[in-house]
Amino acid sequence: MLIALPLLVIPVILYNIVVLSGLGGGGLAAADDALRQAMFSIPMASGASWNVGVGDLILFLSLILLFFELLKSTSSQKVAIVNHALSMILFVICLVEFLLVRGFATSTFFLIVTMVMLDVLAGFIVTIISARKDLDFGAGA
Repeated sequence: MLIALPLLVIPVILYNIVVLSGLGGGGLAAADDALRQAMFSIPMASGASWNVGVGDLILFLSLILLFFELLKSTSSQKVAIVNHALSMILFVICLVEFLLVRGFATSTFFLIVTMVMLDVLAGFIVTIISARKDLDFGAGA
């Protein structure tokens, strides 16, 4: 039943931990700084330096997990319907946090919310298309 859990809950939880714990000790402003502050730097061939922060890593993880969520959405198992419902609940929670909770109105969290929304849309669209194909196949026989 763990397969029904949306994978995008992981970056949402990570973001919640960073923001709500007030990473850095100074409250929400410190959490925002912690998301933007460079954890490490990668020198580029152009001579520039690419600074990677916690927010960037959370977004990178979100993109990877979105890929796997999209693969899971193509499944026609019964557990996929539970996954779609849980993804919708996660989207509502993320949207409420984005709109109403201070510290969540950032570009990083907006992109996470967008990925969760895309997961919800992809799940429903794939389910509808596969159901229509099953219906068309059944009508022709």
